[in-house]
Amino acid sequence: MILMVKTNFKGPVVLAVLDGVGLAPHGPGNAVSLARTPFLHHATKNYLYFAIEASGTAVGLLPGQMGNSEVGHNTMGCGQIIQHGIAHINTAFQDGSIWQSPAWHYIIDPLITPIDKNLDVCYNKKLNSNSPPTLHFSGIFSDGGVHSHLDHLEQMITVAYQQGVRRIRIHAVFDGRDVAPQSAHQFINRFHNFIKTLPDADIKIASGGGRMTTTADRYNNDWSMVKRGFDMMVHGIANHSFSSALEAISTFRHSDSSIQDQYLPSFVIVDSNQQPIGKIQPGDSLIYFDFRADRAIEITRAFTEDNFTPFSRSDFFPSQLRFAGLTEYDSDAHLPTHQLIPPIKITHPLNQFLSERKISQFAISETAKFGHITYYFNGNSHQPATGEKFQEIPSDSGSFHLRPWMKTAEITDAILNQLSNFQFLRLNFPGGDMVGHSAHLQATIIAIEAIDLALSRLATKIDELGGCLVITADHGNAEELLDSDGLQKTAHTSNLVPFILYHQTPQRYLPSSLPHPGLANLASTIALLLGQTNYPSVWQPPLIKIAPN
Repeated sequence: MILMVKTNFKGPVVLAVLDGVGLAPHGPGNAVSLARTPFLHHATKNYLYFAIEASGTAVGLLPGQMGNSEVGHNTMGCGQIIQHGIAHINTAFQDGSIWQSPAWHYIIDPLITPIDKNLDVCYNKKLNSNSPPTLHFSGIFSDGGVHSHLDHLEQMITVAYQQGVRRIRIHAVFDGRDVAPQSAHQFINRFHNFIKTLPDADIKIASGGGRMTTTADRYNNDWSMVKRGFDMMVHGIANHSFSSALEAISTFRHSDSSIQDQYLPSFVIVDSNQQPIGKIQPGDSLIYFDFRADRAIEITRAFTEDNFTPFSRSDFFPSQLRFAGLTEYDSDAHLPTHQLIPPIKITHPLNQFLSERKISQFAISETAKFGHITYYFNGNSHQPATGEKFQEIPSDSGSFHLRPWMKTAEITDAILNQLSNFQFLRLNFPGGDMVGHSAHLQATIIAIEAIDLALSRLATKIDELGGCLVITADHGNAEELLDSDGLQKTAHTSNLVPFILYHQTPQRYLPSSLPHPGLANLASTIALLLGQTNYPSVWQPPLIKIAPN
């Protein structure tokens, strides 16, 4: 393919996102420094290299909050610091706009009937004397602040209670990933203490399971996870039943003391007659309280799509249930229809900017991160721009630490075949994040070494074509697998991430004098490398500048 637009390089500009590969001092939990990485060592010593920010306010999150893949790719691909995630959601709780939303009234109003119009006193409206309609909540049950936060759940329950709702059931998706790996019991105890502050309320945890086993699949990787969550919520069916959530956690821990919360089997809570205490019934309402989209889309589809095909829902029909998401989970499909908090609006993404200038583009990853390098990078849009092509490599199923190299080689093979066909190519190597989340040190070391080998292969071909390779990360993880007490750490970090500019061409670049360089400066940097300096005014300035002759 003949390049149609003159750039600063004879060959392509390639962006490699090393997912979850941050920077930290060498130590026993730093899989990045413990790995044998000859290419990265050479690149950081001999080419332009410095650290940039990928967390907190630098990516539109709360100060000090760890970064994540969604906001990281949004920020990289859109060149702006946009209020994301919990920062965006907190605003709606703080100003009270969530309680005025049509979706809140859609969910709550059918459950309550005024007793006294002069007193804002309500009670549960009963469909019949034996089956009062129930308000259900589901989502990741922690204070990790990446996908959800218990503060939001508790605030919604409190307001619903004040407005007259008394019967509430929780379908918990346990975390162990954005928080300590075995902390589920702490969040259950916190929630039980919260319930005690609401007298005469019938509020119970009705079912649960780990986020990597139940409900929270993404990118159509494993619909069986979604089915397990759906079946336990709607049909009260799971392989395990207990009298309480604490009994469930204790039993699983007794059976396997090392089991992380993210891998807990699904279960339902039953009464003295062994009947589920919280099945979703016709006439009920359900709020999915995650604010991050990727692991909320599939379960939302299961509850809302009329012509749903991934699995059988038995006798369930979407018209039986009032469903709302905390926010929008798919901006192209406007999913779900009812959203408690409007989504952020992102304009001027890099892919559209390049498309308008006839610069061809290619994006690739495996399933585990495909949506990040496409949908999120492109400002929350599934549709490729004119001249842009996507390729997805199917991920392995099961626990990634058992095959820690993941699809690194396959991604590399595919992009090597495309280097001559596109001017800007981007890829995501997921291993540092997906394997890092397991906190298995040796497996994560292998993942990092596989990535280093892949980068070496890429660099060789890019040298041949006269292009350049930009290496960075969306957030940290693999560099900090042990906490300060020496315990396994599965969560992301707030560490800085690398920026490496690798090329063999005579053109020289220097770091820009930016006070706080970060991921938001990447879009303009890519534009500059492609010979485009008239980037949108809303973008942050480039990380680099052309050196004077």
